[in-house]
Amino acid sequence: MTPILPATPKNIAHAARILQQGGLVAFPTETVYGLGANALNADALARIFTAKERPTQDPLIVHLTDKEELPRIVSAVSPAAQTLAEAFWPGPLTLILPRLPHLPALLSAGLPTVAVRVPNHPVAQALLQQAGVPIAAPSANRFGHTSPTTAAHVWQDLNGRVDLILDGGETQVGLESTVVDVSTSPARILRPGGVTREMLESVLGQVTALGQKRNPEAGLPSPGLLEKHYAPRAEMVLFGGENAQETLFAALTEARAQGRRVGWLAAQEDLPGWEDAAAALYPLGADLPSVAHQIYAGMRWLDEQGVDVIFCRDVEAVGLGLAIADRLRRAATRRVGC
Repeated sequence: MTPILPATPKNIAHAARILQQGGLVAFPTETVYGLGANALNADALARIFTAKERPTQDPLIVHLTDKEELPRIVSAVSPAAQTLAEAFWPGPLTLILPRLPHLPALLSAGLPTVAVRVPNHPVAQALLQQAGVPIAAPSANRFGHTSPTTAAHVWQDLNGRVDLILDGGETQVGLESTVVDVSTSPARILRPGGVTREMLESVLGQVTALGQKRNPEAGLPSPGLLEKHYAPRAEMVLFGGENAQETLFAALTEARAQGRRVGWLAAQEDLPGWEDAAAALYPLGADLPSVAHQIYAGMRWLDEQGVDVIFCRDVEAVGLGLAIADRLRRAATRRVGC
């Protein structure tokens, strides 16, 4: 059994010693819970991939206490990277930078780059400072499953596979960090997240977004690029397009008539008069930050209710909606109208 301990100073110090000794610690960040290991210890990194059942072509993100630690990990910092770091660190932004050659290859899927960020969470910061080493930390879940936003979610996926889970309550953002490749001009978003495209462009000028699919057999420059990811256990159907609401309501009616147990991640504007349409309903918030905060918790809760399928309506890919839409589309088993 993996212990879950409150994130007190004493327990954070204990967790730091585990990391120094090559162990694995799950801890909260402002985005989702991370599964941490000493980024400079190849054996510890291998334990991350084993615990998560994660393919080695999917790279890890290295967490630092501040941007002044970048020389421990990267060989160069471009003016664009410096600008973004000054504007958004600490925070939910990951930068792809050229890595130092002596770093373990597992960090970056064998590529000459490394993903780096500075988290904006008091527990993550305290753990980094106590450990005194960079911490590599993907999301603390089984590979491909919905990311964890509470310590209980971590325990459901990784009990017995990690040494300790630090409980710092619910995460704030609820979606993984934005990943930006600053080696190109203009800079390119590889994975949308809590720092929006509009926020990036306000300090950097034009920013593009990755539009192509990646070959999963090759090393990936960033986590979160596989076509199927962040998924619940149940089948998930995503409804989009101009008639998304009408199509979803029709599908709810048909599924109910067929006796299927349907879970519904419900947008607030869809609820009036339809509260009893699904066997299990999880209402999302009234604004995009609330939806981002709840989307993974909602998927997990509906799985716990034993539904056969989860219905959800797509969101407009603007602002934070770009990240939410990205996660919904990767989680979906089937899309209707999108």
